[in-house]
Amino acid sequence: MSLPDYKSSEKQAVPAEPHSPVVQLNVGGQLFSTTVNALRRHPDSKLAELISRPPRARADAQGRYFIDRDGSHFGAVLEFLRSDRLPAENIQEVHREAVFYNIQPLIKRLEETPQLFGELVGRQQFLSRVPHYKENIEVLIRIARAEAIAARRSTIMICVLRTEEDLGFYDNAIGSLEADKESVVTFGPWKAALSVGDLLDCVKTDIESQGYRVSVQPHVVEKSFLSKSYDFFHKLTFTWW
Repeated sequence: MSLPDYKSSEKQAVPAEPHSPVVQLNVGGQLFSTTVNALRRHPDSKLAELISRPPRARADAQGRYFIDRDGSHFGAVLEFLRSDRLPAENIQEVHREAVFYNIQPLIKRLEETPQLFGELVGRQQFLSRVPHYKENIEVLIRIARAEAIAARRSTIMICVLRTEEDLGFYDNAIGSLEADKESVVTFGPWKAALSVGDLLDCVKTDIESQGYRVSVQPHVVEKSFLSKSYDFFHKLTFTWW
């Protein structure tokens, strides 16, 4: 995948083929120095294409190769090209950069780390077995925002049905709630070994990843002959400020 070509009626300054083994890079305003060999280490990457002939990048005012991208995590990418060293933190962010620059060995090794393996393989495999999970997350956020007008917090009730047996009690359980039935969002049932707690952790993680502050507490329904219903309901509280 190539870096975009820049076409304009005006002549664009482009860096010449490097004669020095040292290359100067300007990545979104952050300056880096490295070697031609480091950038060419993985020939299919965008960084190798960057200094191809003819070069596929603009130059800044000082003639450095310019990449119009946030350079916050470029240093970790460069360190891998130099020494095969993986970052110890910001794994997901560096993985995003590795994908952008198409550095396949770095992508593969990052995806084998516990941080990404758990997310890409474990958690996502579980969530793929929970019906309408992504849609329910969107509904939760939409309802929470609608109910947050002139308030610091909004609370949504969620119903978690772990098994088909739980589903059989749903109508009676929902009838025992005093809360507005339209504010109840239901998850499950699912066919996987993970627990209700695991599902709630996923819900909290995915909502917080969008910038919201969330807490989850069990909601105890007034005792009735359907004791199972006590475990179905949880209060999801959004705090806005």
